[in-house]
Amino acid sequence: MIERRELRLEMDFIWIGLGIAIASYFIGNGLKNFKNREVKMTFDYLADIDWNELVKQKDVHYFLGITKEDAGKLIEQYPDIPHTKINDNIYYPKEKLREWLQEIGEM
Repeated sequence: MIERRELRLEMDFIWIGLGIAIASYFIGNGLKNFKNREVKMTFDYLADIDWNELVKQKDVHYFLGITKEDAGKLIEQYPDIPHTKINDNIYYPKEKLREWLQEIGEM
């Protein structure tokens, strides 16, 4: 009974120590770059990662920031939008879609 409590207490100290070490890293990194706002922080790199490279046709309106109806009309009006068909599902590559939108915006 006493051994289980001691083991649990040791694990609690390990988790506390790990938490302090992680917090120290982030605080130190923040202080190091406190006056230099140009430097990207750790989480800024994660925000830049595009986790899904393809957008499903039903989710294009989220990506474009428009309503479903407007996205449907846009797809009808411009059938040349870069897309890929996989197993009867239509996907839009994000980067190609961004480039296409910029081209349309410049017209």
